[in-house]
Amino acid sequence: MAKRKTDSVSVVVIGLGRFGSAVAESLVNLGQEVLAIDENRELVERWSDELTHVAQADTTDDEALRQLGVANFDRAVVAIGADIEASVLTVLALAEAGVPDIWAKAITRKHGRILERVGAHHVVYPEHSMGERVAHMLTGGMMDYIEFDDAFSIARSLAPQETWGKTLAESSPRTRHGVTIVGIKRQGEDFTYARPETSIDRHDQLIVSGPIKEVERFCTLR
Repeated sequence: MAKRKTDSVSVVVIGLGRFGSAVAESLVNLGQEVLAIDENRELVERWSDELTHVAQADTTDDEALRQLGVANFDRAVVAIGADIEASVLTVLALAEAGVPDIWAKAITRKHGRILERVGAHHVVYPEHSMGERVAHMLTGGMMDYIEFDDAFSIARSLAPQETWGKTLAESSPRTRHGVTIVGIKRQGEDFTYARPETSIDRHDQLIVSGPIKEVERFCTLR
């Protein structure tokens, strides 16, 4: 399948389990060109009405990938789950085909390291990441949480009492707690980027960024 000459990003998604199908469906909803591939005929038939391009193929087979034109795609997502051998061989086949940006799902850290060695540019751990996110939300007073590899995190939390009725310059969260307030979401209003003169109300939601420990401590303030 040849890549269309559009401004959209073309992505081949391999594996139509829960993770892969969610990625493919979301990309289609965002207006991107997607080719979804799975070895399972039932999954292919199930998603053929939802996704624009769906194919059944063994993605560990170099020739099968060549015939599908994967080298013409901007990015690939390998969403194969429990079959680690198929996951690794698929990433290797995509790398040898010359796909410039390969994302791969890993089950364990060891699996992830192998994927990186055979050609994956980005490795994601969806189960681990979601478990970590939920744990922080349950214990840290956070409404949402994202952690990055360099000990940096972003969280969404209700404004603590010490910020109520004050501007950010007055409450000074960066000086006092080592965090930066990126934005404010006020009930019934659109999200706004935070400025020193931004005043915080009692029920405001704050987007907080900074080192993991500092963000965790700030979000536990009441």
